[in-house]
Amino acid sequence: MADSLIDLRSDTVTRPTPGMREAMATAEVGDDVYGEDPTVTALEAEVAALFGHEAALFAPSGSMANQIALQLVVPPANELLCDADAHVVTYEIGAAAAYGGISSRTWPAVGADIDPDVIAAMIRPDGYFAVPTRAIAVEQTHNRGGGGVIPLATLRELRRVADDAQLALHCDGARIWHAHVADGVPLTEYGQIFDTMSVCLSKGLGAPVGSLVVGSAEKIERARLIRKRMGGGMRQVGILAAAGRYALAHHVERLAEDHAKAARLAEAIAPFGVLATTARTNIVPLDLSKSPLDAHELAAAAREAGLLISVLGPRTARLVTHMDVDDAGIDRAIEVLTGVLRA
Repeated sequence: MADSLIDLRSDTVTRPTPGMREAMATAEVGDDVYGEDPTVTALEAEVAALFGHEAALFAPSGSMANQIALQLVVPPANELLCDADAHVVTYEIGAAAAYGGISSRTWPAVGADIDPDVIAAMIRPDGYFAVPTRAIAVEQTHNRGGGGVIPLATLRELRRVADDAQLALHCDGARIWHAHVADGVPLTEYGQIFDTMSVCLSKGLGAPVGSLVVGSAEKIERARLIRKRMGGGMRQVGILAAAGRYALAHHVERLAEDHAKAARLAEAIAPFGVLATTARTNIVPLDLSKSPLDAHELAAAAREAGLLISVLGPRTARLVTHMDVDDAGIDRAIEVLTGVLRA
């Protein structure tokens, strides 16, 4: 991607900082399939401790981490409940069914504004010749929900619902670091609520690759077998784990800067009637249903002016702030977007 382009398609497009590259270059490594990579082991212990869980497992992608976790809590031919826009059923290419034999049922997409009572009413118990529900999954923050943050009180109520029905609760926490910074909720508070979690190092934190599955020691032992079965066993992967450790040490608190950039973008485009919802974290969702431009036209015009944005649907687009776009870049993005929307 040309350096002259301002890339707001995703927070996955960041490149390692010089300090991160140095950490990668000097990482102590070993064969992780044999459990002998000390940098991976250190990363896994660090992330488990951050969330107050017993163990964690490094995986090459967020999708794999999610799918490993779902297989830990939902047996084949049993059911997962999640929302209709959840990453696990929208962007993971049918993996829950293909790899885990998992049946999925969804509640209407409402982003982070979930209603535990609605979810409770959907739960199917054993018997009645129906597929029994075994787990509930939520997304924190919510990608297609505009980076929305599920309130802690809502999550606690959902935990009660899960406990009453003897279900597991999974968190797709790809951007949970953003929720932590935005609401000030300690990571251990989130960890206490969920049986399994996936947390990502390459969305917002700036690592080049990697996510972790978080859970009990027993679950993570099983997760290692599932990861190997899915082709996720890696060798001297401490080079990548070192990037993750650097990101955790240096790039979490700075996420507040990305939130402020997103708020500036949202404020600038709000008068044009295309802002889908309040920008709580680093995602600015656009609803073009009342605009003369559709999403592809907006993206094409923006690209022509040097700005890249994501197209999520015919009338839906997205801007995502991150560490590789500074304040001057945001100024330029505002100039481009307001110019295109005004034309």
